[in-house]
Amino acid sequence: MMSLTVSLQVVPGHLDEFVAAIRTNAERSFTDEPGCLYFDVSQDKADDHHFTLYELYADEAAVEAHRAAPHFKVWREAVAEHVVPGSQVNTLARRLFHHSPEDVR
Repeated sequence: MMSLTVSLQVVPGHLDEFVAAIRTNAERSFTDEPGCLYFDVSQDKADDHHFTLYELYADEAAVEAHRAAPHFKVWREAVAEHVVPGSQVNTLARRLFHHSPEDVR
């Protein structure tokens, strides 16, 4: 499995538009892409214009399918408009293990 962690800063005054755009991207990624297993969007408690996205994909081919999806093009347009240039940091990694309440039972 591959994890993608994205950290970014939203342009002041663009918060509502950004949230609408990431909500649509997250929903479409999860519902339209069989290889997208998880898509979490978090808003920083101390800085409401800072967001972290955590995405989990079945494999690298699923990440590439995500980047090729029609809704991803719309998302990239939203990023250009609503995200502070140079603030987005993407980290693609292999997921090694996971812990959850189900794991302990």
